[in-house]
Amino acid sequence: MKITVITNFDEISREKLVKTAPDAEIVWAFDQNSSYLVREPLDLPKYKDDLLTSEVVIGAPPVSLLPEMKKLKLLSLSMAGTEPYSLPGVLSEDVALCNSTGAFGKAISEHMLASIMMLIKKLHLYRDDMPSGLWADRGSVRSLSDMTVLCVGLGDIGCAFAKLCKLMGAKVIGVRRHGTTKPDYVDEVVLSDKLDEVLPLADVVALSVPGNKETAGLFSKERLARMKKDSYILNVGRGSAIDSMALFEALESGHLAGAASAVTDPEPLPADHVLWQAKNCLITPHVSGFYHLRETYDRIVDIACENLRRFMNDEPLLTPVDRNTGYRVTQKY
Repeated sequence: MKITVITNFDEISREKLVKTAPDAEIVWAFDQNSSYLVREPLDLPKYKDDLLTSEVVIGAPPVSLLPEMKKLKLLSLSMAGTEPYSLPGVLSEDVALCNSTGAFGKAISEHMLASIMMLIKKLHLYRDDMPSGLWADRGSVRSLSDMTVLCVGLGDIGCAFAKLCKLMGAKVIGVRRHGTTKPDYVDEVVLSDKLDEVLPLADVVALSVPGNKETAGLFSKERLARMKKDSYILNVGRGSAIDSMALFEALESGHLAGAASAVTDPEPLPADHVLWQAKNCLITPHVSGFYHLRETYDRIVDIACENLRRFMNDEPLLTPVDRNTGYRVTQKY
């Protein structure tokens, strides 16, 4: 078996993979001495032949190359989001597609908690006052313990954030596609067709949904208008879930008290986009996840190794992706 790894595996991670598949031919596309935090572009001319002759690829190969990768049997993505690989016709049905769901909950949920605490305590305003040496009282603040948090998406990330909010004393409502099984740290669970009914109840709306046809434009101008006045919205899934211009207008009009976008549409957000100038808006450049927390990186490596082990032993994969939804087969938000 030939495996090409186009995710930056350091020495420890390479040892894990070699131990998993000791007899495989493994091609490493990145120098093990380079930092796993560096987002290096793949040297495609150098590794194209390896990709074309590999049964297993770990990482995200160029989509344009997939039709030529005739030997591919397992593609293990180093991310939770699966588009465009899960879109119809992109990847042969003969190829097992896996993602890294389960790796990002801790890091991204903490980023979300930090973001909402910054906004409701007005810390961003005080930080902005520092360059001018302005000593000013920015007025009243709010407590998360007095708020209702609506988690749209109850996967790994949504559940991790819900748990943190519950520990802070908030009331938590979850929205998922199927089933109403309620974790202990969620007060109420509703199906996605009831979103508009519970939306006006929420002081904080947290989106952690992937990008697909169901979630594109999920929060339109009309849906943002249904949110409670002076509420907050957080988005860590895909930028396409929120209409960027409508979000800007909702913030500028004062209807929304604040927003935190770890993802944007378009992405990267152009320097001249008006959303950069929106009041009470925190924009971070898709960094809430990635490998900034070492534990996230280690989990991604472990998931890839376990999927490979199961694949070689013809066992059910750990994180198989449903091509119709883009979600892990057993994950239902």
